[in-house]
Amino acid sequence: MVCRTLFWGLVFVTLMFDAHRAQECEEMTDLDLKHSLTGTSLSVRLLLYTRVNASCGQLLSHREPFSNPRFNLSLPSTFLIHGYRPTGSPPVWLTEFVKLLLQSRGMNVIVVDWNRGATNINYWKVVDNTRKVAANLTDLIQKMEEKGADLGSIHMIGVSLGAHISGFTGASFEGRIGRITALDPAGPEFNGRSAVDRLDPTDAQFVEALHTDMDALGYRDVLGHIDYYANGGADQPGCPRTIFSGSQYFKCDHQRSVFLYMSSLTDSCPITAYPCDSYTLFQDGECMDCGRFAPDGCPVFGYEAVRWKDRLLQLGQTRTYFQTNKESPFCKFGYKVDIVTWNQKTHWGYLTIKLSNGQKEAQVELNHKSLMFERFVESSVLAQFDRDVQPVKEVTLRFCTGKGLRPRKKLRLLRIRLTPLQNHRRPLCRYDLLLEENKDTTFRPIPCEDSNF
Repeated sequence: MVCRTLFWGLVFVTLMFDAHRAQECEEMTDLDLKHSLTGTSLSVRLLLYTRVNASCGQLLSHREPFSNPRFNLSLPSTFLIHGYRPTGSPPVWLTEFVKLLLQSRGMNVIVVDWNRGATNINYWKVVDNTRKVAANLTDLIQKMEEKGADLGSIHMIGVSLGAHISGFTGASFEGRIGRITALDPAGPEFNGRSAVDRLDPTDAQFVEALHTDMDALGYRDVLGHIDYYANGGADQPGCPRTIFSGSQYFKCDHQRSVFLYMSSLTDSCPITAYPCDSYTLFQDGECMDCGRFAPDGCPVFGYEAVRWKDRLLQLGQTRTYFQTNKESPFCKFGYKVDIVTWNQKTHWGYLTIKLSNGQKEAQVELNHKSLMFERFVESSVLAQFDRDVQPVKEVTLRFCTGKGLRPRKKLRLLRIRLTPLQNHRRPLCRYDLLLEENKDTTFRPIPCEDSNF
C-alpha cells in the first residue's frame, strides 16, 4: 500500500513538473562577444507572444506550429525579425516592441530569434544566413496557409538584415503576404543589388521602408511602395557625431528607426510624411502640398500608414521626408513660412523664429542654407518646432547674414506668413516689419488678410 501511494505520488509530481516546464517562459538567445569572435552556426527559434502570454514567450516549432494551443490562426500574425548582432546581446527594444504591438490589437507576435547565426564578426557569413532564415519562415507560413490562414493578415517587421529576410520570405509567396515594414534596411552587401537579391515592392501587398542611417549601415535608395527618410535619412538628432562616443556612434542612427516606429504604435503624436524629391526641397517648404492624397492628406508615418495603401499603389514608389526631435515624443510641429520683402537690394541671410504663448516657447534656427530675399518675391522655408505652442501670442524673429565684419543689414518685410501644417489652424501674418541684423524683433501675429479660413 505504501509503495502504491509512493508510486502515484511520484507520478503526480512528475506530471506537475512537466506542466510547469510547459509554462516556462522562453527568452531570446543571449550571447556575447566571445561567440561573435568564434562565430555561430545558424539556429532559428520562434517565440510566440499573444495577449494571453504577453510577457511570456512560448516556443513555436516551424515544423509543428499547431502543437502550441496559443497559436490562433484566426488572428493576424506579426513577425518581428532582428538584424546583425555583432556583440551577441538581445536587442534592447525587443520586450517593449512586443508589448506595444499586442496593445495595438489582438494578434500573434512571432519573434524570430536567429541570434545564433546573426552573431558573428564575419558580416558576410551573416548575410549568407539571411536566405536560410527566410527558408525557415517560408516553411512555417506554408503550413499556416495550408491550415487556412489568410496571407494578407501577415505583417513582417524586419530590422536591418531582417528587412531583407522579410523580402526573401515574401518573394516565396509572390507578394501575397499582407505587409512588410523595413526598419533601416541593411545597406552593406545590398546597395546596388538587383530586386531579386534584396527587399523590393513586389515582396508584399504593401511594403514600407524607413531610412535613418543611409550613409553607413542602412540602404540608400527606395525599396518599397513608400520610403520614409527621417531627418534626411542619415544623421539623426541626438546621435553622436564622433567615434569618441563609443558604440553609440555606430548604432544610434541605425537603431533610431526602431524607436521611431515604436513611437507610432502609441499614436499620441503622429508624424506626417511629405512626398518630395529631395530633403533640400522639403526643408525649403516646397513639398507641403498633399492634394494628391485627398481626402486623407499626406500619409502618417508608422503603423497606421496602411490606410494610404491604395493611393500609394496607384502613385508607384513614393519618397517622403519628415523631421523629428532627438527623443520621444519625436513628432515636430511645422509651419510653412512665406516672406515678401521690399528692400531695393537683394539680401541673403538666415532666420531664427521663436513662438510664445506667454508660458511656453519653441524656437528653430533656419540655417540649412542662406535664404534669398528679393524685392516683392516670396521666399519660403519650412520651420519645424520641437513642441506645439498654442495659442501663438508672440513671434520673435532674428535675421543674420553670417558676415560679422560688414555693416549690419536691415530687412524690410512687406509680409510674413506662418501657415500651420497640422490641425488645420488659421495662418498667422504680420505686415510692414523692419528686422535689424542680429537683433530680436518681437510682434503679435494677426490673422492673414488673404486667409481662406
